[in-house]
Amino acid sequence: MSKSLARVEAALREAGIASEIREMGDTRTAADAAAAVGCALDQIAKSIIFRGESSGHVVLFLTAGGNRVDAKKAAELAGEPLGKADAALIRAETGFAIGGVAPLGHLSPVAAYLDPRLTEFARVWAAAGTPRHVFAISPDDLMRVSGARAADFTA
Repeated sequence: MSKSLARVEAALREAGIASEIREMGDTRTAADAAAAVGCALDQIAKSIIFRGESSGHVVLFLTAGGNRVDAKKAAELAGEPLGKADAALIRAETGFAIGGVAPLGHLSPVAAYLDPRLTEFARVWAAAGTPRHVFAISPDDLMRVSGARAADFTA
């Protein structure tokens, strides 16, 4: 088992969440992930990461699978201009590789925002630390464990 997956499992356990973690095949998109777990596209909680241009730290936007982040709205929420976060910064601050960034279990505290569309479902699926693993969680628990606040930042 990868260290990243083990860290997500431990973080879920510590938060008191009994969650099903599933290994998927080759999934490159939210639509692929939704098909693999048998859920609606918008039940996939994508982890979209930006770099705060002033702070130099990552900012996490948990977005419903069919939605896109509006850069202007996101920057207003973050309180600073946002740019592209490179793989090294993402790995250094979250401990995860691009494509497998989980909403919890980060190496450092991460500012996080949640797409309200995700709250319309009883259960959503998020990356479990690798590009091949996801876990199921209620939107309320997702907000609690990620420290995210619900906000409008989608296009």
